[in-house]
This record gives sequence, structure tokens and C-alpha cells, in this order.
Amino acid sequence: MFLAQYLGLLEQSSQVLADAFDQVGAAHADEPDVEHTCKILAGHARDHVRTLRPIIDRYGEQGDPEPDRLAAAEFGGTRSGGVGLLRDLQDLYALASFVDITWTVVEQAGQGLRDQELVELAAEREADTARQLTWLQTRMKQAAPQALIVG
Repeated sequence: MFLAQYLGLLEQSSQVLADAFDQVGAAHADEPDVEHTCKILAGHARDHVRTLRPIIDRYGEQGDPEPDRLAAAEFGGTRSGGVGLLRDLQDLYALASFVDITWTVVEQAGQGLRDQELVELAAEREADTARQLTWLQTRMKQAAPQALIVG
């Protein structure tokens, strides 16, 4: 069974996402909504890692270098200025999208295993991640005109 591999992938990618939210929030502290919301969303991602622990204890986990590669490719650090904020939000969106679809895949495995606890956890956490994506998309729409036109 390869579920352990995906559980490890989910745990690692959620932690990478939490760390990235922290970095973006700190780097763009001049944007109070970004700093505050990133702090909240980082906490949600860390909560996902914590609540995944009982499932990992049940099925095991296998480490995977993919989240580190994804973080390196998509999030090489923060940038400054309006365009930098826009790019940082795009990077967060890519990371959150990876986490989102991984929750979906894990939920499907839970359905196949008839593990109601796993199905419910994955559905709840996928919904949380979808809210993260919605905020990111909304904030990018807000930032884009100022960053790209006014400069």
C-alpha cells in the first residue's frame, strides 16, 4: 500500500506551506492584512500536520523529497515591493494547490479503505486549504493592478 507515501508527502508539504506563509507574512509586514492572514493560515497548516498524526500512526508514513523540491522550485524566498508581493502570493498558491490536491487523493484512499475518520479529516482539511486558495486568489486580484500598472 502506498498510502504511507502520500501521508508523508502530505505532512511534509503542509509543513512547507506553513513555513512559507510565515515567511511571506514577515516579509510583507508593511501590508497588515497579509502579515495577519499569513500568520493565521500558517497556523491552520500546522494544525493540519498535527491532526494528521493519528492517521500516520495508523498507516505509517514514508518520507518523500518532493515537498522540498517543490518549495525550492516554487518558493525560493520572499521578494520586496508590489510585484514581489504578487509573486510571493503566486508561490504560496502553487504550494497550497499541491497540498489541496494531496488531501483530495488521500480522501479517496480513505474512501477505498472505508476509513471514515480519514475521509472526514481529509474532507475538512481540503476545505481549509480551499479557503487558503480563495484568500490567495482574492489578494492577488487586489494586488495586481497596483503592482502591474502603477508600479
